[in-house]
Amino acid sequence: MGLMQLFKQLAGDDWGVHPDDRKRPAADRPVRTMPLPARLYLPLQQHLGSPARPVVLVGQTVLKGELIAEAQGAVSAPIHAPTSGTIVAVSEVTAPHPSGLTLPAIILEADGRDQWCELDGCADPFALAPAEIGRRVAAAGVVGLGGAAFPSAVKLSGAARSQVTTLVINGGECEPYLSCDDRLMRDAAAAIVDGIRIMRHACGARLALVGIEDNKPEAIAAMQAAAAGQADIEVRPVPARYPMGSEKQLIQVLTGKEVPADGRAFDIGILVHNVGTALAVRAAIREGKPLISRLLTVNGNCVADPGNVEVRIGTLAEDVLAFAGGLKGDGLGLARRIVGGPMMGMQIPHWRVPVVKGSSGILALDAAEVASREPDPCIRCGSCVKACPVGLLPLEMSARIRNQAYADAVDIGLKDCIACGCCAYVCPSKIPLVQYFVHAKGELAAQERGKLRNEATRKLALQRQERLDREAREKAEAAARRKAEREAAAAAKAAAAAQTVEAGT
Repeated sequence: MGLMQLFKQLAGDDWGVHPDDRKRPAADRPVRTMPLPARLYLPLQQHLGSPARPVVLVGQTVLKGELIAEAQGAVSAPIHAPTSGTIVAVSEVTAPHPSGLTLPAIILEADGRDQWCELDGCADPFALAPAEIGRRVAAAGVVGLGGAAFPSAVKLSGAARSQVTTLVINGGECEPYLSCDDRLMRDAAAAIVDGIRIMRHACGARLALVGIEDNKPEAIAAMQAAAAGQADIEVRPVPARYPMGSEKQLIQVLTGKEVPADGRAFDIGILVHNVGTALAVRAAIREGKPLISRLLTVNGNCVADPGNVEVRIGTLAEDVLAFAGGLKGDGLGLARRIVGGPMMGMQIPHWRVPVVKGSSGILALDAAEVASREPDPCIRCGSCVKACPVGLLPLEMSARIRNQAYADAVDIGLKDCIACGCCAYVCPSKIPLVQYFVHAKGELAAQERGKLRNEATRKLALQRQERLDREAREKAEAAARRKAEREAAAAAKAAAAAQTVEAGT
């Protein structure tokens, strides 16, 4: 048994952490729909994979739901106009990332009419071939709404090819503060179940398992009622433990199966999708509606009126906060801005960041919620090892990374790290362990890119040398051929002259 397997066995089922979920009262308040903003800022990169490519021009008028940027490559997703209006620019906007770097984006000025383009829905999705469902989901720009934002059609078609047997629907929502999936399950359970049935038909799975953390009793009850009578859909409560919403952990709890290291859920016959994605798939197939809005949670001690808000994609976070009552005390107590959840979300430098398809929350946290301090030296207490849901050795990996021994960190599981933050959360020394791991992965990726560049440069140099050698050979051969031709011509001329002389005598 390897070292990693030994520690995983010793840890048993007591993985992860149990932070205060801080989901209420936001989770219990009715969903609000935000009015249409004057402008929408639509980044071309809202998903994993290649960014979308604009298909509109500045000054062009578009209708709500109209394609404005098409997918590029096998892993990509198109973008559609969240409302009717005029394209006023293709420019740069701040990315939802701590770096504050920018992304190219289409800027749409709303005309206030909110007029839909022509939609192509289907009354009977189960009469469609699975490949046609995948095509329509891809055309609608649906991506995973749990945060990863992987293009959903790619997973559906890949699952069909891999002949998966089980569809797992992630309703865990284990991140503190966030409750948008909880509200969706309470308010739209029947539509979510319908979306699950459509996805099951598309991927060919025989069974669908819906995992919901047991701190959401209202959502569990609503989903169980909606799935009643559906023998191929089971709604199962799972323990409220972070990161239960992680794909590998949820699969293990629901099915008892473990996704292999460096493997995918497909490898064990399972496909995982989020509950919000199921709802988006239903809208895409039954109504022909592309993904142009989403429900997100606005929360944190600094928010005047927290809750869940239906927001158009491309709305600035500052506009969403203003709709939610703004910040208490004009934001004087604000300590951290986050898009997403506090554990795996992104800290942002300011609020002029647009909502994208994967934005599950906007959090305004005060100093008490952040409670940051300078890290102390590691005391090797082992708390991080016990908390790691993947069974890794964070203290050993971080020690190797500090010494820039990245290959050694890989050998003990660095690539299996899901960056959930459990290790840093329980660390009594407050060491930013996740930052070490993200940094190391970045360094390894940079080294790999460097190797590829060097290899490409070496190949180009070799090809150049081969070309020069070939050209030199061809030049030499041509010169030799010309010399031979000259010599042959001279010999022929001399022979002809000799014949002439001989004939004259």
